[in-house]
Amino acid sequence: MILPDGYSDVPAGKIAAVVTHLEMTARPARRDDPPGSWALRKADAPGLDWYRDLHRRVGEEWLWFSRARMNDAELAAIIHAPGIEVHALVVGGRDEGLLELDFREAGQCELVYFGVTAGLIGTGAARFLMNRALEIAWSRDVRRVWVHTCTFDHPSAAAFYQRSGFRPFRRQIEIADDPRLDGTAPRDAARHVPIIE
Repeated sequence: MILPDGYSDVPAGKIAAVVTHLEMTARPARRDDPPGSWALRKADAPGLDWYRDLHRRVGEEWLWFSRARMNDAELAAIIHAPGIEVHALVVGGRDEGLLELDFREAGQCELVYFGVTAGLIGTGAARFLMNRALEIAWSRDVRRVWVHTCTFDHPSAAAFYQRSGFRPFRRQIEIADDPRLDGTAPRDAARHVPIIE
């Protein structure tokens, strides 16, 4: 369905985001790591509680809700699937960033989840994490690496991806039940997205 020009109503209890898909089809020039004491740790067969905790701490403010709504079997089927890699950004011995890569489609890598906890935003940790993400992705036999971001994410996310070498190629509208109304996310999460009941 093509949305008409002008305003389209979003029903009460729903949220709507503009989603931008970005891709790169060649390995970008390497960017220097910013100064900082960060490390990347691969989580082989990540525990569900560990994954949910890190996913929540990184993404709750940006309304990352799809994984939070999954039961154990659904979540395990994804994050334990062959071709899925989960990595943690480690700071001072604590996991403070999430990188999830999907290599299941031949020749492609999707950055499914990418982010750092709130205290690390603006410190260079995300640049370090992106440098590792691109090293891992392009070390495989891929022709394309892609990611998507939306208007619920940090306001600098799209620009960050473009500085990293991604090029926008598609835009969509995503409409979903507001996760703050069914308890999936706390009511005070994502104050930049008003609740309309």
